[in-house]
Amino acid sequence: MMKRILITGGKGQLGSCLRRLLDARADIVADYTDVDGGCGCSMLDLTDGAGVAAKVNSFRPGYIVNCAAYTAVDKAESEAGLCRKVNTDAVRNIALAASGAGAKVIHISTDYVFGGDADTPYTEDAPTSPCNVYGITKLEGERELLRIMPEQSVILRTAWLYSVYGNNFVKTMLRLGSEREALGVVADQFGSPTYAPVLAQAVMSVIDSDRWCPGIYHLSGSGQTSWYDFARAIFNMQGIKCALSPLDTGQYPTAAARPRYTVLDTSKFRNTFGVEIPCWQESLACFFDDYASITRS
Repeated sequence: MMKRILITGGKGQLGSCLRRLLDARADIVADYTDVDGGCGCSMLDLTDGAGVAAKVNSFRPGYIVNCAAYTAVDKAESEAGLCRKVNTDAVRNIALAASGAGAKVIHISTDYVFGGDADTPYTEDAPTSPCNVYGITKLEGERELLRIMPEQSVILRTAWLYSVYGNNFVKTMLRLGSEREALGVVADQFGSPTYAPVLAQAVMSVIDSDRWCPGIYHLSGSGQTSWYDFARAIFNMQGIKCALSPLDTGQYPTAAARPRYTVLDTSKFRNTFGVEIPCWQESLACFFDDYASITRS
């Protein structure tokens, strides 16, 4: 049976990875949108409720995958209004349009809805207490979606996303490692790096499942690490000689507060959808294989 999928944020990391997956699927008709169009995406401003409704009513998707977000964590502190429009108001617009058209929504959220005070991986029902504007607005978006269409929505919280597309920590470390002889990286913040193709496969596991299982799920790479140890693994895998030094959070001040620990417990997703999630080190090796093939072409 042909599935119709509308993907917002189509030029981002996850949207681009989903395109790679769906281009090979003869059973799927996909439409990709982004705020300024281009790169095979139609233009769609998600903060325009009427425009979102018109797009949904025109394409008539069975599923909407919302990959769009305001993710500039530090800039969000001074652009709280814009951040809220994209991370909260836009999700409300999507939910209202989807509910009216009978579409299901898969919404991507973040580990930053948690405050970081835990010492063991967060489950989906753990108390939320975001410590920055980005996390606050993402949590508000979750609540809007659940308020409007609780039985027709899946929320996937992820963490430390990276891919061969766009800007991310791995690509930044590769650049800085080639430019500098020494580099300091925060060593007292812990999480689970997530390779975007793994998250894309998880999204499709939800869509391809023989039963719809609404609710909140956690999906990140297996295992945990610090930003410092993540950077060290990147340098080791690539033979980069840049000297790394561990920093405390206080030695690297940022506009937005960062949670100390946001490791996610992914057992609910694994048990519900029967998906094994690779460890973050294995996924990082896959990234370098993909990156090498792209840079050669």
